[in-house]
Amino acid sequence: MATLAACNDDGASSAESGDSASPSASATSGAPAPKIVDGPLPAITAGAKFGEKPTVAKGSGDPSSQLAVKTVIAGNGRTAAEGDFLVANYLGQIWDTAKVFDNSFDRGSALAIQLAQASVIDGWRYALTGKKVGSRVEFAVPPTWGYGKEGYAEGGIKGTDTLVFVVDMKGVYPVTSSAKGTNVAQDDADLPKVGTNTDGKAPSIEIPKKDAPTKLASSYVIEGDGEKVAADSGLLVQYKGVLWDSGKEFDSTYARKTLTSFSLDGVVKGWKQGLTGKKVGSRVLIVIPPALGYGDNPPSGSGIEKDSTLVFTVDILAKL
Repeated sequence: MATLAACNDDGASSAESGDSASPSASATSGAPAPKIVDGPLPAITAGAKFGEKPTVAKGSGDPSSQLAVKTVIAGNGRTAAEGDFLVANYLGQIWDTAKVFDNSFDRGSALAIQLAQASVIDGWRYALTGKKVGSRVEFAVPPTWGYGKEGYAEGGIKGTDTLVFVVDMKGVYPVTSSAKGTNVAQDDADLPKVGTNTDGKAPSIEIPKKDAPTKLASSYVIEGDGEKVAADSGLLVQYKGVLWDSGKEFDSTYARKTLTSFSLDGVVKGWKQGLTGKKVGSRVLIVIPPALGYGDNPPSGSGIEKDSTLVFTVDILAKL
């Protein structure tokens, strides 16, 4: 099932395809693992600090036929493992021309992507697994571990192009990530009670035997100490959704063993209003009346009936 939260209020997906060649734009090649070599790699000529948009020189001579990787700045945070979600800023350009085909720095929003087959090009998986948060990593990806012989025409990438990436690793999140903070008293008898476990398993949601509220309810279950979420923020979250009337679960990242990311500009109004102003690291209970959820047009096959009140527990892992 598609991520229901990342749908707008007419049930349509909020994802935008665009023409940028993000590292997730191609399935993996299934090629054998590359040999990791030190170079060659072009020089970073400006924007040398972590978090600054880099300027990268044109490649000199022929690139390696293997995967050239260099840790330009060594971080000391969590080590990325296969299957983790990486939050990063990055720039990608073509070796031969130095043409930048995509970068997140200009968008002002980091990328959240899983270091797993079929989620990201193989070059990213092999170059970044084992690196630490706070690191800037430069690497050159031959077609075999990039977009293959077909290239990526929409991004202006030919099947013979070696790609150069500079990636600033801002955060690493296993699929078992949970909120981190202080438990908050849940003393409103008219609202559901949410479990406070932070072991990566889905928290319980106990719905009171009362009528659903007619207005949006949003409250901390666990209050984190991160920065506050803005109305247009991109977020990486863990969540579970159930129906007020039956308590039936209709969607859950826990069940899918994954995390999900989205912009609050592209979700149902109840999510946007319920998460704006909350702190990163928190677990939030959101009760969404039909007018701020899916109303009389729920997503097909979702198990949500018309005019359903929705109950979500959302762990805000990162702001993008």
